[in-house]
Amino acid sequence: MDFKKTILWAVFSMSGLLLYNNWQVHQGKPSMFGGAPTGNISAPSKSLDAKVDVPAPLQGATLPELAQTPSVSSSAIETAEKFTLKNDVLELQISANGANVVDAKLLKQLTAEKTPVELFQYNATHKYFARSGLITLGDLELPNHTSTFKLHESGKDGAGNPFIVLTTERGGVKLEKTFILHSKSYVVDVGHRVTQTRANPNPLVLYTELVRDASQEQKIGPFNGAFSASTYTGPAAYTDKEKFNKLDFVSIDKNKITIPTQASAGDPAWIAMVQHYFASAWIPGDKFVRDIYAGKIDNNLYRIGMQTPLGVVAPGATVVEKARLFVGPQEESVLETIAPGFDLLKDYGYLTILAKPIFWLLEKIHNYVGNWGWSIVLLTILIKLVFFPLSAASYKSMARMKEVQPRLMAMKEQYKGEPQKLNQAMMEMYRKEKINPLGGCLPVVIQIPVFIALYWVLLSSVEMRNAPWILWIHDLSAPDPYYILPIIMAASMFVQTKLNPTPPDPVQAKIMMYMPLVFSVMFFFFPAGLVLYWVVNNLLSIAQQWQINRMFGKKHAK
Repeated sequence: MDFKKTILWAVFSMSGLLLYNNWQVHQGKPSMFGGAPTGNISAPSKSLDAKVDVPAPLQGATLPELAQTPSVSSSAIETAEKFTLKNDVLELQISANGANVVDAKLLKQLTAEKTPVELFQYNATHKYFARSGLITLGDLELPNHTSTFKLHESGKDGAGNPFIVLTTERGGVKLEKTFILHSKSYVVDVGHRVTQTRANPNPLVLYTELVRDASQEQKIGPFNGAFSASTYTGPAAYTDKEKFNKLDFVSIDKNKITIPTQASAGDPAWIAMVQHYFASAWIPGDKFVRDIYAGKIDNNLYRIGMQTPLGVVAPGATVVEKARLFVGPQEESVLETIAPGFDLLKDYGYLTILAKPIFWLLEKIHNYVGNWGWSIVLLTILIKLVFFPLSAASYKSMARMKEVQPRLMAMKEQYKGEPQKLNQAMMEMYRKEKINPLGGCLPVVIQIPVFIALYWVLLSSVEMRNAPWILWIHDLSAPDPYYILPIIMAASMFVQTKLNPTPPDPVQAKIMMYMPLVFSVMFFFFPAGLVLYWVVNNLLSIAQQWQINRMFGKKHAK
């Protein structure tokens, strides 16, 4: 029984530790379990004047360092002409200044105000955009993200896909950028057509970058996320050799990031900016070697990029390098089709090995029922069936414990003031009656990893965002607005406590009575979908436990 008490105190201690950790993160301090704070680091800078943000060729490009090139001012970018590229799910704004993608609206993903989520933005309060250009050795300026581009052509291709072609020329090199947006797709095909006109050409390097400030667009949970898990916001990179790596803003500030090494020709590689539910990524072609880099280019402005050496392009010759730009939600079924390892953008935390199959099963159920809330209910039933043999054995153990409860109370009176003798007598009785005093804890202990994995599934899945269930539940990813489900959960936990044998230790008995109240308060801040899972699980457990108690009662009566 002392061990059982230890388990209870461990549960309460861990809960308190997690709450304290999340409060630390909310205050902008580092997590005790690693990772970066999720709050705003500082206000974005209002101007990039006199800043050098054109990248220099990396070691892998075998080129001398690029001379410093002043970037264009923020005001010039904001006032430059914009060209629109739109399909049924995505609307992009491409600036004539640099041919950069400076605005992206996700037309099917709505905010609380029922307006499209604006992932890319370029304004005084928030900067997040994609850009590309050419670099070379010395002080020669080539077409880059600061150049002024002109509209060469726009319309729809033979397949009906909208496209835009923008061109510019500088330093004897002509750069033509083509953007093609396919129907119902968050992926933009971006072609870079490079034509050499210099008599003595230099080796060229194409770079593709994602730039954003460190502000967290949304904090998860009520009270600005003070009592909720923090989700990752920041750069990430993938190579076939080193797989998925996060390069968080705080580590970049401290110059403590480990950037993946060069991606070999033919191997998949990509760079990304990740935030809760959404991401953007450059996926260059793989016919050349690629170098990944990341860093800070201004106060609270960061970038992650990839350089592709194009070599020496002969005078009058043209080379075309194609890339893809993803801007959209982290829908797992979509991510898996874009590039190798791309589904890793959806972060399930440390229990990915459990979370991925849980989401796979949940998605399969949803394909049949068409409602994520009912899918969670059916998933809970299936999980309960999987654990049924273990649960049944545990509930039988608890029923036997309830049968011998009067004998336990008598022993307590008999050995009052003699705890060692009491424990010996209790252990002897458990041995004779073939009772496992810890058997009732097993269902809860076994379910904890599943519960945590499901928590990350519901927290990370954009599919749950704005997904309704019934009546007052309009968003399964957000807390119950009226706290009805947490109250039902507390009531169900109280009923379960009453069905269990009362612990002989008064302190332990009080803990068991207060547990429903403590857990219900914690569940006020959890996503409604997670509370729904726990409520259904509790109701099924109550039915199973009541039936087993009833069976033992009849057997005892005979």
